[in-house]
Amino acid sequence: MIQISDAEFEAIIADAMDAIPEHYAMNMKNVGITWDEQPSLVQREKLRLRGDQTLFGLYEGIPLTQRGMNYNLVLPDKITIFKKPIEMSCNSIEQLKKEVKHTLWHEIAHHFGLDHERIHELEDNHQA
Repeated sequence: MIQISDAEFEAIIADAMDAIPEHYAMNMKNVGITWDEQPSLVQREKLRLRGDQTLFGLYEGIPLTQRGMNYNLVLPDKITIFKKPIEMSCNSIEQLKKEVKHTLWHEIAHHFGLDHERIHELEDNHQA
């Protein structure tokens, strides 16, 4: 486990955002990126998480692929990166930076309409 300050965590998220390929960053529409200590009880219940499960990140919103002509006057989508679960899973600052970057990309992929199966397929192909 590693612990870092909130300011350090925010800087790591900012660096991860800067590393997003320009093509994706330019095409993100109506989405805010934030962080929180832990998933809220409401978020946990909505996802039916057991007590031994947690999240590193969460996308909440309407994916770009599901937005139609009636998409207007809606609150921005939200991507939340969860600090404590990531800290608890990492043993070094390098590992934490890598996990934040991976988590941010994963949630952005949901914004673009990719499901878990497709995200994992792309990740597997990228690592090969």
